[in-house]
Amino acid sequence: MLGFSISTLDVTIMEARNFITAREMIEDGNWILTTMNGEPRYQKPPLPTWLTALSALVFGLKNLFALRLPAILMVAVLGVFSYLLSFKLLNKKTHSLINALITITSFYVVAIIIEAPWDIYTHGFMLMGIYYLFQVFEKENIKNAYILLASIGIGFSILSKGPISFYALLLPFLMAYGFVYKFKNFKKKVLPTIIIVLLGLIVGASWYIYVRLADPEALVAIAERETSNWSSYNVKPFYYYWSFFTQSGLWTIPAFVSLLYPYLKNRVSHLKVYRFSFYWTIFAVILLSIIPEKKSRYLMPVLIPLAINTGFYIEYLIRQFKTLKLKETLVAYIHFGIIILLSFVIPIGGFIFLNSETEINWIVFILDTIILMSIGILMLKNLVKKEIKNVFILTVIFYITLFVLGTPYISSFKNPDYKNISVLKTELENKNLKPYAYGKHVAPETMWYYDGKITNIINPDLTFTFPEEQKFVLIASKIYPERDSILYKKYHFEFISEYDMNTAKPYTRGHKSRLFNKVYLVTKK
Repeated sequence: MLGFSISTLDVTIMEARNFITAREMIEDGNWILTTMNGEPRYQKPPLPTWLTALSALVFGLKNLFALRLPAILMVAVLGVFSYLLSFKLLNKKTHSLINALITITSFYVVAIIIEAPWDIYTHGFMLMGIYYLFQVFEKENIKNAYILLASIGIGFSILSKGPISFYALLLPFLMAYGFVYKFKNFKKKVLPTIIIVLLGLIVGASWYIYVRLADPEALVAIAERETSNWSSYNVKPFYYYWSFFTQSGLWTIPAFVSLLYPYLKNRVSHLKVYRFSFYWTIFAVILLSIIPEKKSRYLMPVLIPLAINTGFYIEYLIRQFKTLKLKETLVAYIHFGIIILLSFVIPIGGFIFLNSETEINWIVFILDTIILMSIGILMLKNLVKKEIKNVFILTVIFYITLFVLGTPYISSFKNPDYKNISVLKTELENKNLKPYAYGKHVAPETMWYYDGKITNIINPDLTFTFPEEQKFVLIASKIYPERDSILYKKYHFEFISEYDMNTAKPYTRGHKSRLFNKVYLVTKK
């Protein structure tokens, strides 16, 4: 689904930070004391960046697919352990596969590997830990392998993004398990559980402890800035996450129905497991809602138990759809009808908009159109015959097709003023000029594509550190003479060029000022 065309998408701000840190691991050897643009980068633990760097060492640092490959594989890991956990809960292969397919085709599970690559690692590893922890809880004879693998999963999760998944995925799992399964016969499991938690914390905290000893001042300063954001940055009301089921994208309507507990509780094939996935989902949303700082992507861990919950509704439709009355099937008809409609609207809309905006690869476009419309026709036929299992499979194939053949067209709507800063480095090296950044105006994406470090002339306390060179290049979104008179007193400014790395057109919502930079040749007076 993701391996064929994901490299056509632009690098995002969160990816750029990860990729820069991986580049500096390889080029500067900063594998433990991680850096970004030569400065300490301790905001996030290094495991995802280590995996990114290892992939880059094998396939090449400039290979965007290679840089994204570990995150893509983590989506697969998430799907595998969703299946395995579901099978342990249900002992039904088909139902477990339904859950796994819903998991890896939920919108933010896929989107998160581009928007915030660390999240897929922390939640993927935590689900692995939960799977083996669940077996420790359920089995009479506990294998040492379960204890070890549960500890590794939890520890690697912490090494990916701190205790985020511990709080957002593991804690609600434990709450739901206690609520439904009551921790029966748990006396024998207390010691193994304590060992799992302790080993997981030791693995997860190992990097933090090392950095605390090796570079305490930088770590403390970064930690203070990060923790202050929890109560002052992106603060949203408690009910902000109440539309969480929409983050499942393609499965929004089935996800909503699956949360109607009074309706579905007497229709599911396994009430106890349904109650467990329901409470796991609800507890996760409540715990995330308590934290003042909120973003849509923080809901990604909720989609894991929600996929299992949604699977109950899909399995119910597959099992009983032919016997249901129209009023109960209406929601399913609406849901699948929308997808059928999209299978025709997307190719037609693509032809209208792409034909006016850019040159089309007609072979790929026609292939995409044929497949999507064929899926729509087959879905319609099977829906009329009430073969919901086939309709579900075709829905998954529809989603895969969008990524495999449709993703390249996302980057087709190019800004006519688009100019990548990647060409600047060679030009400056040929002229023996060093680049400097001006304040926070140089975005991580710019630093990544520039392919080198760009020293900032403004310090965190807003004082200046003036370059020693008689002549250098300054990169900034804009220079304000009235605000920065100190610069104009010391230097002559000569405008060289501007670089707009926005794929969105100017004056549109997607056009970001941070991706627009002006480059000046600066000479001492």
